[in-house]
Amino acid sequence: MRGQLSPGTIEIERDSALVACVDVARTYGTGPAAVVAVYGVTCTVRPGNRIALTGPSGSGKSTLLHLMAGLDTPTSGTLSWPALDGHPLGHPGRVGVIFQGPSLLPALDVTENVALLLLLADTPEKEATQRARAALERLAIADLANKLPEQLSGGQAQRVAVARVLAARPTLILADEPTGQLDHEAGGLVMDVLLQASEELGAALVVSTHDPLIADRLPVRWTMRDGRMDDAASTGGAS
Repeated sequence: MRGQLSPGTIEIERDSALVACVDVARTYGTGPAAVVAVYGVTCTVRPGNRIALTGPSGSGKSTLLHLMAGLDTPTSGTLSWPALDGHPLGHPGRVGVIFQGPSLLPALDVTENVALLLLLADTPEKEATQRARAALERLAIADLANKLPEQLSGGQAQRVAVARVLAARPTLILADEPTGQLDHEAGGLVMDVLLQASEELGAALVVSTHDPLIADRLPVRWTMRDGRMDDAASTGGAS
């Protein structure tokens, strides 16, 4: 695999919780129209965890990942990031999120999109650009560096989104169906890169997936059904 990643400056104890959910629930809407996406989930992600989050469409996987990332707020329960010095939105790039749908800014070219989180974290522009280009090379898409998002296929855009997260060298990587738009070869490359990068960084990795071949590459499996997590995950966390 091309290149190596250097961990960020944050030092975290191995048994610290990167994110802890205690009886977390999320309901959208009120009254008869209310939809409960997540029911009372309790789980913990720690440094070095490699977790596959599985379950059918509509089971609450994406909602749970968004809650863990601090992009959504639970309706009830407690959500915290004990080892990350507070809410992830206060520390750009510390939690890396790979979204299931399009997430690139149309006005920025590929290199600028990948460097964006670094610039938001006050990384010097030259270093941000270098790290962006290294991440693109790592995913074998350096030839896309100057293209705009509208010039990319769905699969290419997804790989750029993965590069953006890796360039920021996060402590926690949350990937929502990262291979869903990719063919088998490209999907395998993305998983290779995610697994190696998380190992190099000492980062935790949580991957939402429908694909049993992808899930089998991760040592821990959490299963969501109708917004609820199975007992093994909710009582034991990840190891």
